[in-house]
This record gives sequence, C-alpha cells and structure tokens, in this order.
Amino acid sequence: MPLPFLTADRAFEIADDDAALPFDDHDLWRRPYRPGPWRVCGAALLLLLASFVLLAAMVIAFAGELTGATVCIGIAALLICGALRILRMGTWVSRHGLRHVALFSTTTVSWAKVKTLRTAQQPVRWLGLPRTVQGQALVLVRDGDEPVTLLTDHNGDFLSRVEAFDRAADTIEAWGAEYGPER
Repeated sequence: MPLPFLTADRAFEIADDDAALPFDDHDLWRRPYRPGPWRVCGAALLLLLASFVLLAAMVIAFAGELTGATVCIGIAALLICGALRILRMGTWVSRHGLRHVALFSTTTVSWAKVKTLRTAQQPVRWLGLPRTVQGQALVLVRDGDEPVTLLTDHNGDFLSRVEAFDRAADTIEAWGAEYGPER
C-alpha cells in the first residue's frame, strides 16, 4: 500500500512555491498572491499565545474562579480573531473591483473608480512599522483622491521576495487593465 504523503518520491522541485494562484471564478474575491512568511509567522505566534491563554483559562476554571476563566477565554478569542485578520490582510481582486484589507479597516473600490494602478519607487514602511526604507509600492489612484499604497516589497507578504512582489503587482495591474474603465 503506497503512502505518497509520507514518501519523498513526489517531485517537489517542479512545484514553484511562489507561483501565482489560479483564478477559476472571477466573481469571487481572490488574493492574487500567497501570504508571506512574516504574516503567517505572526499569525502562528498569536495562535500559540491564544492556546496558552486557553490553557490558563482551563486551569483557572478548574480552580473554581469562573470570572477569571471567562476573561481568559475572551482574551483568547480576541487573539484568535486578530490572527485570522492578520492572515486576511492584503489586496483582493474580483470582477467587481479591488479590495484592500488592513488590520482595522477594509476598503472596496469598483474598477470603474480606479484611475490608475502603478508601481512606484518610494519610501515604504518596513513590515508596517514606522521605520521607512526605499522600496517599491503598488499605488492605487482613484478619481479625486490621494494615492493609496496597496502593496510594498517590504511588507509582511513580500519582504525578501522581490520576484513575488513583481508578479503580484503585475497580476493586480492586469486585473485593472482587464476590468477597469476604458482609457
């Protein structure tokens, strides 16, 4: 009985880990790139912390202090929600428009309101921290609004993955060219 999931005979070298994800249904919201290792690591650390908090809640509940256990369960729920939101952050596209998901906000722009999508060389924030470095950014310009930075090559998805940033920016620009207004 072969167990291919336990063996190393599959061709892992053929599969490119940075390959763009396929798009089957253009009506569904899709992120045209994979979450980066920094984003996944941050979410995993939050989930690990939530598991410790849930363990503490169980110990506190067995000790008989139900209010303390309830507080710990609430803190763990907030940590789990934060980890899920961190994994959901990024730029999503569909036939209907472009959606930019940040930690505390989500902005959706229809393709008709997108004036330009372009890659620009500018100071960008390093992993979302206040420190800025020189890098590339995918900038969205809407009618009458100031430019919005969608992706940078120094954020949690693309730090040390310049090729993945270029491919994601090109893919989002291609979505804009396909579904955007006629120029």
